[in-house]
Amino acid sequence: MAGVSKKAGKNKASSDHVIALNRKAGFDFFIEERLEAGLVLEGWEVKSLRGKRVNLTDGYVLVRRGEAWLLGCNITPLSTASTHIRPDPTRTRKLLLQRRELSRLIGAVDRSGYTVVPLRLYWKRGRAKLEIGLAKGKKQHDKRADKKEQDWQRQRERLLKHRV
Repeated sequence: MAGVSKKAGKNKASSDHVIALNRKAGFDFFIEERLEAGLVLEGWEVKSLRGKRVNLTDGYVLVRRGEAWLLGCNITPLSTASTHIRPDPTRTRKLLLQRRELSRLIGAVDRSGYTVVPLRLYWKRGRAKLEIGLAKGKKQHDKRADKKEQDWQRQRERLLKHRV
């Protein structure tokens, strides 16, 4: 174990804790700032998260009356969910943020035209956390430029690989 660095082990452990990613957010938005928020969940939702049955791509965060809410996030209930409840997969879930972070989000959304998008859902010390991003929307030409840059990076890696 002496040959294994702590950094490599830490990266592997953090990737195991990721429940879901919103890859579409990086394509559609410029992510300016990232924040960590807690989630208010019901029991069947936690079980579904453990089974990684969640979709963040259609989700968005709405800041209303001094609180942040996650809308459009689909958590598919397990077939073994309790029979005495009626699970709603797309219900509105409250986000838990500190007052300072919340006021910064409210100011950015109201004044500067930013939007708040969910980026990543993961476990941290046994609790589900949502990484949200303060983002500006990309225009079509921005997306084309990003695609061109990705293609160039891929081609450059191929050229360097063959050169060595």
